[in-house]
Amino acid sequence: MSVQQIHQYHANVERVIRYSGSRNEGALRKCFHDLLQAYATPKNLVLVPEVEVKTRTGRRVVPDGTFKDPLRQDWGYWESKDEKEDLDAEIATKLAKGYPTYNVLFEDTHAGVLYQGGVEVSRADFTDVAALDTLLTRFLSYEPPEVTQFHRAVEQFNADVPALAAELRAIIEEQYSANPAFRQALGEFLELCKKAINPRVETADTREMLIQHILTEDVFMTIFDDPQFHLDNAVARKLQDVLSTFYTGATRHKIRDRIAPYYETVNARAACIANNWEKQKFLKALYESFYRA
Repeated sequence: MSVQQIHQYHANVERVIRYSGSRNEGALRKCFHDLLQAYATPKNLVLVPEVEVKTRTGRRVVPDGTFKDPLRQDWGYWESKDEKEDLDAEIATKLAKGYPTYNVLFEDTHAGVLYQGGVEVSRADFTDVAALDTLLTRFLSYEPPEVTQFHRAVEQFNADVPALAAELRAIIEEQYSANPAFRQALGEFLELCKKAINPRVETADTREMLIQHILTEDVFMTIFDDPQFHLDNAVARKLQDVLSTFYTGATRHKIRDRIAPYYETVNARAACIANNWEKQKFLKALYESFYRA
């Protein structure tokens, strides 16, 4: 199947040249983009064009394409160069700018060069079907260690969520019975939610909102890096007021210690996201995973 896709790619390239009368760089890039996506689809990866990436040194670069999984994790990068340029010279320039090299494919419609783990591991002439198939298969079969660690952390967190939620529900029930300050703050929060969100919001809904907030606040704040959010948003500000009546001291430390490994891993990955649109997609994917758990 993969070899057939490469033959189709070559046919598409010939068609572009025949109809345009020249090597139209944009059209040829689209042909290779489609070939890459064909290889990526069975891996449940999607090729996202021109997403800004934050490097380990803090610099921001924009590869031509980034391969992402359903949790918006970066599996690899694609950089397309003009055939009139010297490919190796262009690679050296990109590497000097700090391009991520744990899994990146450079190509110029004639040849491809694959870097993994910071070093060149393979290159192929595009006329060699077997070599190109090997190159693309190796490129899209590589799972970065950071991605593996991230998925394990999410799986462990999702496995822990039911017990954590049950524990928090018990704490909230106890506080509702014995803590007048909590009862009053929760009542005020309920009234605000009815006005600001939906008049049909009930006390049970606000309790679940507290739990969701406790388990996801750090992730949200790290991803969007906006300490003003809880000051500017009335609902978020009131939610914090409710939490301050009981979620302190030993109670807070007990829960946070249990989810700290998850936060550390997720926050490390979130810190690499420079694009706000990608941050929203990342957070949405995390929340959907969290809510399923």
